[in-house]
Amino acid sequence: MLPPEVTVYEVGPRDGLQNESRVIETDIKVEFIRRLVAAGLPAVEATSFVHPARVPQLADADAVAAALQPDLQSHRLPMLVPNERGLERALSAGAREVAVFLSATESFAQANLGTDLAGQRVMAAPVIGRALAEGLRVRGYISMCWGDPWEGDVRHGAAADVALFLLEQGVHEISLGDTIGVATAAQVRSLLRAARSAGVQSAATAVHFHDTYGQAVANVLAALDEGVTVVDSAAGGLGGCPFALSATGNLATEDLLWCLHQQGVRTGVDLDAVVQTTTWFAAATGVAPQSRAYAALAHRLAQPKEDQSSD
Repeated sequence: MLPPEVTVYEVGPRDGLQNESRVIETDIKVEFIRRLVAAGLPAVEATSFVHPARVPQLADADAVAAALQPDLQSHRLPMLVPNERGLERALSAGAREVAVFLSATESFAQANLGTDLAGQRVMAAPVIGRALAEGLRVRGYISMCWGDPWEGDVRHGAAADVALFLLEQGVHEISLGDTIGVATAAQVRSLLRAARSAGVQSAATAVHFHDTYGQAVANVLAALDEGVTVVDSAAGGLGGCPFALSATGNLATEDLLWCLHQQGVRTGVDLDAVVQTTTWFAAATGVAPQSRAYAALAHRLAQPKEDQSSD
């Protein structure tokens, strides 16, 4: 039972690039974002105001945000803020939407935020409260919802507890993350049902899958069948996590769009335009796309039209 329409939340310019070792110029990042917006993606996560020493690739967050000033009023360009200092920078940049992130596990809270499960709540609460008071839309990410590289399988109650905390703080949306890409469709269903039983409704929930074992599309379909209608993805399958080295690329936007469009699910996104954007970005940066749908569609789009008609 797929929904008639799905919101695709593009994370390529932020989550997709944060683990990239080669330095990507600011103007390329800005153009990448604008091309994704032009392709019809309703939300494109632009950058993260994290300390440059933690994520060097995003050290130009202020410059990216400044270049996007003309776009902030007309498009959803969320920015990640890890703490109050990050929120101050986002506010100064004119952000209208921010995201915070917490972990479902103790180990990743320590690795990513430098605190424990209780401490991450102490850090997040004032950030969320200030952002809401300033009139910003706030999203909450929860990492390691299904598996953790140090702790193994994660109990469903851990993610549900963090989700309830975020809802109590007033966030507009919660993204449940399979940070290392170990979930299966049955496990996705099980967690979403457990979260719903705990009071976390599917209407307030998004899903964020990495494609480590090739299960991301199957996991999306399971989530949609459970009532979720917002899915995170990254153009070309960009991604990884500097704090969880077993994480590989995100679910590719091209793979997601191909799957949804072939089943009549509306997204409002021009798949060909996303493919062309990924082609441009790969040529500009040397970062190779990791999407099977991209590989097939890029080849097809490169053919003369008379050759395409004989396929």
